[in-house]
Amino acid sequence: MISEADIIRIDQPELTASERMYLPQIVDGMKTTLRHLGKNLLKNTFTVQYPEQKRDLRLQNYRGVHRLNRDEQGRVACVACYMCSTACPAHCIHIEAAESPWPDREKYPAKFDIDELRCIYCGMCEEACPVDAIELTPQFDLVGRTREGMILDKEELLAVFDQTAAMKPRKNPHVTGYAGTGSRSCSCEIPISHVPPSAAGASAP
Repeated sequence: MISEADIIRIDQPELTASERMYLPQIVDGMKTTLRHLGKNLLKNTFTVQYPEQKRDLRLQNYRGVHRLNRDEQGRVACVACYMCSTACPAHCIHIEAAESPWPDREKYPAKFDIDELRCIYCGMCEEACPVDAIELTPQFDLVGRTREGMILDKEELLAVFDQTAAMKPRKNPHVTGYAGTGSRSCSCEIPISHVPPSAAGASAP
């Protein structure tokens, strides 16, 4: 039971004639509009006519569509260590590891999927990767008709690298025990056949 002492009664305020016509609110809104108009005119602000025109992006730290990097021999640089999927707060990375067909690493990703719709583009996967195999690119105009179409597999992620390698080269830091790391530039010219005969049955480069 609520006592009378705990009840607060609020009377409806009386509105003036101008307040009934919303004149103060209209004036306040026009002030805000004119203030922004003046700032834009003084700063020479312009509108980008997208998609014919695009803004200049900071290529090194823009977090757009993911890519899987290739090493200097054109192979997928990932070593399937699961560091990126472990660090991902959105749990949007799925990796299936397999025994590597190459002698310079133990494992490689037989399957690597990223759900671009579930991703929050925080860059944690890029920071966690010890071999600089996964990066976020300046590419942002990703379109899909279905949810399944927005789940990029390994081949699609490698294709993003091929499209963006020129504008954002791979950092390729040195990693102890991996001979293919350490050079600061990676031309990543993909040979006609970079998979050894022992990996002929593998479905990925």
